[in-house]
Amino acid sequence: MKTILSLVLTTLFSLSFFAQNNVKNDSVTRLNEVIVVDTLTAKNAIGIIPSQTIGATTFANYSPVDFISSINQISGLYALSGALNTNRITIRGVGSRTLFGTDKLRLYYNNIPITNGTGSSTIEAFDLENLTSIEVIKGPKGTGFGTNLGGAIILNTKQLSDQPTKFSNNTTIGSYGLFKNSLGFTHAQKDFYMTFQYGHMEIDGYRDNNRFERDGFLLNTIFKISEKSEIGLLVNHIDYSAQIASSLNQEDFNEDPTQAAFTWGSAKGYEDNNYSLIGLSHTYRASSKLKNTTSLFYTYLDHYEPAPFNILDEFTNGYGIRTLFTGNVLISDNVFKYTFGAELYKDEYSWGTFENLYRDNNGNGSLQGDRLSQNKEFRNQINGFATATYSFTNKFTAQLGLNINKTQYDFRDLFNTAQNNTSANRDFNTLFLPSLDINYAITSTNQLYANVSRGFSNPSLEETLTPDGIINPDIAQETGTNYEIGIQHRSKDNRLKLEVAAYIMPIKNLLVAKRVGDNQYIGRNAGKTKHQGVDLDWSYRINLTNKITISPFISYTYSNHKFIDFTDEEADEDYSENALTGVPKNKVNSGIQTNFGNGLFANITHQFVDEIPLTDSNSLYSDSFNLLNIKAGYKKQITEKLRLGLDFGINNLTNKKYAQSVLINASGFGGNAPRYFYPGNNINYYGGVKLHYTL
Repeated sequence: MKTILSLVLTTLFSLSFFAQNNVKNDSVTRLNEVIVVDTLTAKNAIGIIPSQTIGATTFANYSPVDFISSINQISGLYALSGALNTNRITIRGVGSRTLFGTDKLRLYYNNIPITNGTGSSTIEAFDLENLTSIEVIKGPKGTGFGTNLGGAIILNTKQLSDQPTKFSNNTTIGSYGLFKNSLGFTHAQKDFYMTFQYGHMEIDGYRDNNRFERDGFLLNTIFKISEKSEIGLLVNHIDYSAQIASSLNQEDFNEDPTQAAFTWGSAKGYEDNNYSLIGLSHTYRASSKLKNTTSLFYTYLDHYEPAPFNILDEFTNGYGIRTLFTGNVLISDNVFKYTFGAELYKDEYSWGTFENLYRDNNGNGSLQGDRLSQNKEFRNQINGFATATYSFTNKFTAQLGLNINKTQYDFRDLFNTAQNNTSANRDFNTLFLPSLDINYAITSTNQLYANVSRGFSNPSLEETLTPDGIINPDIAQETGTNYEIGIQHRSKDNRLKLEVAAYIMPIKNLLVAKRVGDNQYIGRNAGKTKHQGVDLDWSYRINLTNKITISPFISYTYSNHKFIDFTDEEADEDYSENALTGVPKNKVNSGIQTNFGNGLFANITHQFVDEIPLTDSNSLYSDSFNLLNIKAGYKKQITEKLRLGLDFGINNLTNKKYAQSVLINASGFGGNAPRYFYPGNNINYYGGVKLHYTL
């Protein structure tokens, strides 16, 4: 580890020294949008300490299909992707023990909460081409965004209200039968703004039983009622169907990574999803010192998934309200800023399982049989939050925050009767979660900051129930405290950016999902972990001539996460002091973006992921890997109204065989070897054509 860290730091400071001492051309140049590396932002959703935001410049490094590579460029975050519909996001190690999907963080879409009642988020339900930026709050310091231990991710849609009326179309084709088309329309006038995006994507996939097809649209409108008041309407809908190849054991992974897991291939397993989000928001500016934004929202998910062990049919209705007041007053010649608000989220989750008779279906895949279960769960969560910020001097600012959380589950068994009925309630304790932020401006371009904040994670659905469908009355919420210090530096000409953050976050009542059968798990609280590490982001823009610029960047994550007190009583094993399962110790994302000033650009990106412990005993690790991607493109204004863009890219340039996602503590059933690995794609290609027409 010391060797790798030394190499990274040496490279950073060597590049900085070269750039500052050997590049003499400091003339102001009109730059293409792909040059300014936007991973660091001073203004953010949480106040006086930085969050991290990526936008168009980061998205330009990758294919518009590749959501995961874009967010993996953020330090402290690692996203694993078993397929386009099988993603798991971990932030500073939190969420690494989740077997499938993303939880223990809060996901927002234009500040509307879209994480369900048990903390599960599905980022694959959103189209990257509909977003202008993604903001990531690492850890529980986002007082107004749920204070989950993993943090929060805020997806922001296109809201370029000062743009002219225009049509746009982006078509991408590529390997594995990839076809993606995104059609957009934007209109703006004095009191009204609207954008509409429609997208279609289909791809056969690298593996067997791996086809993915998605259609979706986004409508975003803003009506200005008066100088003080405006209303916004957001409608997002995604309909996708995805075959499931599932994970492979070591032998199958080595022999042929393109194959599907045998049972999933035999059942022709897949999932079919319809997801809708409707949000209505109102913003009222009472004065220059007080503003309120209130949003009403509704979400609907219809999910059908034939798996080898059963067929799951479920739907979720979610709805709620979020209100936020922001204001400021003058105290002793200094500004006192405050926020307060609340977020109420309720959902009704209905699901049932059926027999899958694929073995009796003459090789035609899944066939629904008799019902096995029918359940409904009502889930309520309330977050109240407030912050108070005061600048004691022109250099020193402090912010105090408090989040109050209350969560309740009401589980209804609609299938079993009498003594076999498993209906139950679970009412978690009210949590009071304070935070303290301080920021000291050493100079106008150098800041020191620190944070202490409490956070929590709710049990997932699997963790609240036993295999018999009974709510576990002993399961408790995870809680932890984040301690973080950092420095943020920008050069006076804004070409050099450096941010380093170090943190320690002990977590108690660690939630563990233990596998006891084929797709059967039980949850329990199994001790303590300590999450500690360093996040580092560096970028520099070098003007080689008044037209040619290059922008190298590095995002580095060091994760030294450990079990502090963790004993598996059934196995009679003490795993204390072992590395936390599912997290690479080192992750590096780096690259160079080059702009030639005549519309031509070329980007190269690299990712290194260290080996990952796959078992709590640390007896098995995945292999580390390096990935290399390149992308080049050309943009030209054909006429006064028509703009053309072309691009071409190659992913996994060296054709590396690697696992893009892994399962932890996998078990083999029926004499089969445990399946730990989701193979990543081999070398693949894509190309795109973009057209923008202004009316």
